[in-house]
Amino acid sequence: MTVIPNEGPEKKLGPEKTAALPSQNASLPAKASGFSTICDALDYAAQGDTGYTFFNLRGDVSAALPFSGLRESALALAAKLAGNFERGARLAVIAETSPDFLVTFYACQYAGLVPAPMPMPVNLGGKDGYINQIRQMIAGADAAAAVGPETLREFLEEAAGQAGGAKVMSFDELNALDDKGASPQRFGADDYCYIQYSSGSTSAPKGVIGLQRSVCANLTAIARDGMYLTQGDRATSWLPLYHDMGLIGFVLTPMTTQVSVDFLATSDFVRRPLLWLRIMTDNKTTITYSPSFGYELAAKRSARAEPGAIDLTNLRVAGIGGDMVRPEALNAFAEAFGPVGFNRNAFTPSYGMAEATLAISFPKLGEAVKVDEVDMRHYTRSGVAQPASTLTSPEHKRGFVLCGRALPGHAIEVRDESGAPCDERHVGRIFIKGPSLTPGYYSDAEASAEMYDGDWLDTGDMGYFLGGQIVITGRAKDLIIINGRNIWPQDIEWAVEKVEGVRGGGVAAFSVDDGHGERIVVVAERRGMDAEALAALKREIGVVVQNAVGAPAEIVLARPHSMVMTSSGKLSRAKVKQKYLDGAFAGDVQEDEEAPRSLAEARV
Repeated sequence: MTVIPNEGPEKKLGPEKTAALPSQNASLPAKASGFSTICDALDYAAQGDTGYTFFNLRGDVSAALPFSGLRESALALAAKLAGNFERGARLAVIAETSPDFLVTFYACQYAGLVPAPMPMPVNLGGKDGYINQIRQMIAGADAAAAVGPETLREFLEEAAGQAGGAKVMSFDELNALDDKGASPQRFGADDYCYIQYSSGSTSAPKGVIGLQRSVCANLTAIARDGMYLTQGDRATSWLPLYHDMGLIGFVLTPMTTQVSVDFLATSDFVRRPLLWLRIMTDNKTTITYSPSFGYELAAKRSARAEPGAIDLTNLRVAGIGGDMVRPEALNAFAEAFGPVGFNRNAFTPSYGMAEATLAISFPKLGEAVKVDEVDMRHYTRSGVAQPASTLTSPEHKRGFVLCGRALPGHAIEVRDESGAPCDERHVGRIFIKGPSLTPGYYSDAEASAEMYDGDWLDTGDMGYFLGGQIVITGRAKDLIIINGRNIWPQDIEWAVEKVEGVRGGGVAAFSVDDGHGERIVVVAERRGMDAEALAALKREIGVVVQNAVGAPAEIVLARPHSMVMTSSGKLSRAKVKQKYLDGAFAGDVQEDEEAPRSLAEARV
């Protein structure tokens, strides 16, 4: 899909746009726990007046779906699904931001079918890559059918054909199935809820199993112990619904607490990021979430806001998740929107992953974000996050954000290479346990077994404890080791992004073994410039890397849009590295700038 940036000042939504939205029904007693299945939660929420609302690119309401109407539609479709599919069958469903996807997802719950949400296409010209991705998901789930909007039928048919012939159906065709009089049998607490596919795998994507019991445990912990959701809350989200933060955080958690949600499609957020803020303004949103780059993108566009169009006074939780938290992005957002009511203490950096359903830790709400300034020279030599001092030069300082404590009933450990718990500030591998954890990956017993050490799940993340809070430093697999020194690719990437001429969000750092040991490679997307300027840029980046991490690097200047992103907008270093090894960057030619074409390419 081609994304064209919006030009000119943004227009404020009128009050008539929100008149028919689902609201909070105070007559229905708030309930945030006690549900053992998703169906139980929707049965209760349907007794009130809350629900989901969808906004289009113009800021108009395109659809309103009260929980009562959602349940009615889901039950009707469930009866048809029960008559046409075996109980326990998997349905691979394109998770577009629409009522069609949500009705299908909930209908599967009532019919005893397992939905496996699949991503929307995110890159123009990436048809083959997208088809291969969803082919792997359809095959991995052994799906009985692949379902999506009619506009993606060609993609689905090609992917399903390669995956063994799963039946392809549009949402309309699914709803038009004959009702054969079968009685749907809803899922129980020990049954599946969904299969959540990881978006960053370089091989076959792994399908995280979500059980009804474990999912409900995490929903309760998030709502009751993390965000303290109440009847007065309202949520707004642009997050993709095939990602755990979008699906669990803003489809299921609010419904489980009878809270209304306003949705903006991810692609529309990319085109008009300030629309996210104006929806929050008009609907008095109290809860939202975004990766760091979403806040940064909105801050970059803040000058386009029409005076008086944005008021964030009601926002009490501005969560950050889905990627490493960038303090600079949060500061930019707070400075841009503080004058219109945003309270920087609303920022809520949390830690989570799909294997834990979603959330693992939360900080105390309403407190300032805590940033630990670390001396990276000491850290790379010793593995200890020693605080920076007045003698630490700016290029050797790194701010790590504290992400709170484990949710009640859950636990976090940081272990060294021998498996022993680490002391405070000693960086090690993060393990977690608790009732929200997945039993494993669908149809992948080997990977499931490797993930666990007894009751403890190996997250693959690295971090340390400080004052009882967990601090995330990066993914273990991304760590670069040069001459016994640990170097985090983020340190290199964030330093290089500040160089004039480099595209923001367009840097990947990794190491390769050339037969004589590991060496660093930095691939940076460059802006339009002549050959002389490119040579100067290459030299400047080399100096920046040397100063940042004390090691030389091979610098590759790539065409715009050369980075490879996951379907949730994260940089895939592994796939950029594979492109490098395949010679894809050799002989890059100059190319004019292009408009952003996806969420990933809109990263500022």
